Amino acid sequence: MPSKSTHKNNRLTSMAILTPLRRLTEDKIIKPSITFTALLFCMALVSTTAGANPDIAHWTTQNGARVYFVPAPELPIVDLRIIFDAGAARDETDPGLAVMTNGLMAEGAGGLSADQLAEQFESIGAQFSNSAQRDMAILSLRTLSEKAVFDAAVKTLTTILTQPDFPQDAFERERSRLLTTLKRHQQMPDTQADEAFYNALYTGHPYRTPPTGTEASISALNTAKLRAYYEKYYVARNAVLAIVGDLSRAEAEALAETVIGRLPAGQPAAELPPVAPLAEAQEIRINHPSAQTHILVGQPGLKRGDPDYFALYVGNHMLGGSGLVARLSNEIREKRGLAYSSYSYFLPMRELGPYTVGLQTKNESAEEALTVLRETIATFVQQGPSAEELDASKKNITGGFPLRIASNKNIIDYIGMIGFYQLPLDYLDTFNQQVQAVTVDDIKRAFQQRIQPQRMVTVMVGGKVTDDKN
Repeated sequence: MPSKSTHKNNRLTSMAILTPLRRLTEDKIIKPSITFTALLFCMALVSTTAGANPDIAHWTTQNGARVYFVPAPELPIVDLRIIFDAGAARDETDPGLAVMTNGLMAEGAGGLSADQLAEQFESIGAQFSNSAQRDMAILSLRTLSEKAVFDAAVKTLTTILTQPDFPQDAFERERSRLLTTLKRHQQMPDTQADEAFYNALYTGHPYRTPPTGTEASISALNTAKLRAYYEKYYVARNAVLAIVGDLSRAEAEALAETVIGRLPAGQPAAELPPVAPLAEAQEIRINHPSAQTHILVGQPGLKRGDPDYFALYVGNHMLGGSGLVARLSNEIREKRGLAYSSYSYFLPMRELGPYTVGLQTKNESAEEALTVLRETIATFVQQGPSAEELDASKKNITGGFPLRIASNKNIIDYIGMIGFYQLPLDYLDTFNQQVQAVTVDDIKRAFQQRIQPQRMVTVMVGGKVTDDKN
């Protein structure tokens, strides 16, 4: 995916320009039910479409789900991803509801237990996973395309999708596990920093609360709430189905009707409220018994489909998105040795996702590192990049692009994102052109209009210097 980080993330959800691995793992708390044969794994490492952008077919099922399909006959594998507008932004008064609903679907369905469902996938070497983030709730399947195996895998997936039982014993088990996770989060400075950061950026907005909820909200959930949430949001008109693999168009159409056709049509989720801009700077300091201080600085950034996406993406690549060669790293690590790494990224979402700049450093260096970080951002916003920096970034981004669509997993990431956010079908075809078209003036204008260093939120979580010296 073009928005993958070269710094600290290893996989891109459909949401991120540069997404730290930490955020991905935090947003995905429900365990995947995974079985995968060694043969299939080895085959999946083989590129099937490197060197050519995939041709995306698109249609709508009879009950209203949007389908995006890329044929990939080179390997006998089929990937499916069903994405619902049913992420944590829909939690309303019950933070954690989206995550618990999504996670419980595979813990009992069609009268089968979680173990029985897992055994059905394992017996044929299929891989199933599910997760929920702020915008999306996802169910995914990877299976061989051989008919008997394929039919069995699709049948189990369809059972999970259309007949979740939300069994009480599984609910109690998963709730207990999630409560344990939340207690552990209280000991993790990076998680505390994330939660404080979102809370400050999104006051009064659904993005404010963590997808994992709170101890109080999780304790207040029950299976009736989960079922009501499922019945409202897991409907065809609120769904996107992405398919990549060894199927013809006719076979993909039949598959879509088989998987999604049994869902009620329902209605799309309502529009989310807009994100309000920050009125003033805010600085939050949280004392934590650690030798390192976690620093996050940022503001609401942009949403998917934003006309300034490419100018901001390319500009951020130079500022903090290209790892050790980015400006932030050069100023903070190379010149001053204040931190091993620093980063910045946009996380475009349904509404304005965050623009985040961060680092981790020893407590004694925190104040100096923060000063340098702020000065580097302000200088970049005021002056923009040099022509040499822009040229190098374009070469890096466009030169690495073919590798980002070199596997079926990469492609389904992309077409799921394209479908969910309703981006143009030629998004991948024109990506490098859009990057090449960005100018220094484009970046200066976009950053000066969209980034306000004087009104950013700053979160610092770490130990006091005086405490460390005692």
